[in-house]
Amino acid sequence: MATAHIKGARIAAIGTCVPSHLFDNLNDTKDFTPAEIRKVVAMAGVQERRLADETICSTDLCVAAAGKIIAALNWEPQTVDAVILVTQTPDYFLPSSSCLIHKQLGLSENCAAFDIGLGCSGYPYGLWMAAMMCQTGGFQRVIFCHGDTPGRFSLQSDRSVALLFGDAGSATAIEAIPHDASDGYFFSMHTDGNGYKDMIIEGGGFRDRFPDDRRKHYVNMNGANIFNFTIKRLPPLIMDTLKLSGHQKEDVDYFIFHQSNQYILRHVMKKLSLPEDKTPMTLKKFGNPGGPSIPLTLTNGGLSRPKGQILKLMLLGYGVGLSWASALIELDSEVLLEHMEISHGRSL
Repeated sequence: MATAHIKGARIAAIGTCVPSHLFDNLNDTKDFTPAEIRKVVAMAGVQERRLADETICSTDLCVAAAGKIIAALNWEPQTVDAVILVTQTPDYFLPSSSCLIHKQLGLSENCAAFDIGLGCSGYPYGLWMAAMMCQTGGFQRVIFCHGDTPGRFSLQSDRSVALLFGDAGSATAIEAIPHDASDGYFFSMHTDGNGYKDMIIEGGGFRDRFPDDRRKHYVNMNGANIFNFTIKRLPPLIMDTLKLSGHQKEDVDYFIFHQSNQYILRHVMKKLSLPEDKTPMTLKKFGNPGGPSIPLTLTNGGLSRPKGQILKLMLLGYGVGLSWASALIELDSEVLLEHMEISHGRSL
């Protein structure tokens, strides 16, 4: 089973960034009738989204978030040992987009940099990788970025996705600590590649480099299959993670879900009797930006953080792949949570 208990790492700060352009689904959508729009908004729960223009890529959002938390922590850029980027909307096929982030942040030549090609499950996966690197003792400071701009690969005439996706980037600073300084983080990771077609962009890769069909350049989602997959996989994932960590549901202060769809989330909450005040949502304000919705909910979800208290959080990512993963972590009251907006991308 792909599970892990990692000690020796601590989240020091989480930063998130969204484009400043706000799109109001109810008032700005032109491709559907008002009745259709109201129906989709009521079900999905997405009223507003932040959309990147053609100058803003995932790296721009991540660099802004990373720069903010590095400055807030008073970390010298030269002391960062690694930068990880989880994304499915890279700037280029090559080089790795993490190299662009490395350049923009002015990091050392002794800093490792690499990409991980995951979407909605990517935050727990990336956090696992960064924490594991710190656990080994070879890395003292890691910047884990997770950014996606799914608003740019959504066809606006496709009702299944047009009113759902927003764009966001994040950066999480992880530092090494003594192994006996905390209970550590618990991870559980899963894959079902048989569902790879349930959410796919068929064109642009090397199986179909330059398709004539314009739609193949945009995401195609089988909403029914994604729904069935989610409600089947999430409850066991939550219960298995609790068992792995030796905790009960009541021990968890907040369940931070990937913000996929309000209808799906409420179904899972009801099935497991999770109270609303323990399951913050940011769908209404930001839509579904893929995996970065988890850190975005951490910075914008209104978490109560009494001074001196350590929160136990379960982070839950699931979707494209098909892939699903969890992380049960501790978040102390000294962890910095930062959020910002940008209006345009950076010139390289």
